[in-house]
Amino acid sequence: MGDINTMAGKNMNYFLMDSTPNGRIKCTLANWTGVAYKIPRVKLVDCKNIDYLKQSGVYFLFSKGDGDKPLVYVGQSGTRKNGEGILNRLKEHHASPKQGLEDWYEAVAFTTSNNIFGATEISWLENRFFALALTANRYEAKNGNEPNAGNVTEEKESELEEYVEYAKIVMGVLGHLVFEPLVQNRAIHNTDHEEDDDNLEFFMEQKMQNTGMTVKAKCKRSSEGYIVLRGSVINSKTNEKTCSGVAKKAREKAKVDGNYTLLEDVLFSSPSAASMFVTGASSNGYTAWKTADGKTLKDVETSEADEL
Repeated sequence: MGDINTMAGKNMNYFLMDSTPNGRIKCTLANWTGVAYKIPRVKLVDCKNIDYLKQSGVYFLFSKGDGDKPLVYVGQSGTRKNGEGILNRLKEHHASPKQGLEDWYEAVAFTTSNNIFGATEISWLENRFFALALTANRYEAKNGNEPNAGNVTEEKESELEEYVEYAKIVMGVLGHLVFEPLVQNRAIHNTDHEEDDDNLEFFMEQKMQNTGMTVKAKCKRSSEGYIVLRGSVINSKTNEKTCSGVAKKAREKAKVDGNYTLLEDVLFSSPSAASMFVTGASSNGYTAWKTADGKTLKDVETSEADEL
């Protein structure tokens, strides 16, 4: 058993059921009635005696997918007459997986410690979780039938929203950022005032010799890397000799409109990969990306290092 504190001050209890981080994990969170299980597909057979998994709840199946993004399937299960709710549905997916989910490798299941979810509650939660996954756009989200939110009272909706907020934390700690957009708390900032580190944006504007077009892009740092923001205009052509493989591959997959305006945020592990993605050619991201007042990314990070 262990405890971890997130930056938000949450305290989570996690139990390594197989004495290994690669096995089954049970999670609870302080002041939350929820119970979550992370279950590798190969360990599903070992879950038959877990009473919580015989209750109603919502579950997620994860697959590497065949496209550019991993795949998540969102489902629900009520308590069956045989007393096997979520577990029974997972067994069905294991024995006869849906098309496209043949290679699902892991499930995450959410229920409650007091078994209070009825049909209306789990339908509402399935609908909410599915919508959050679609909005975050991290995974290709699938569902057997488009989930129906049903009718719940304002009081019940408030209660379920609180459950969802805790579940989002648990899911992230379990290694799946299925509910977390690349850019958190997106907002339009006034560049006349100083921005904090979380909202600091970097800009690039450069006329490209091979196309004559001017690229205009924005970038933000995150705990995962460097994000080129949607709305950025990238070069229409790629210099095959000088553009890195990572940037080249990202450019091939990029969703852009007819003016080469980026339609979604794109994450990179380095600032140079991000700047090469924009220009389609060799580029030093530490000097190419600048703040609104002209400081390079290198200047900013050097200043931050001096403050440590």
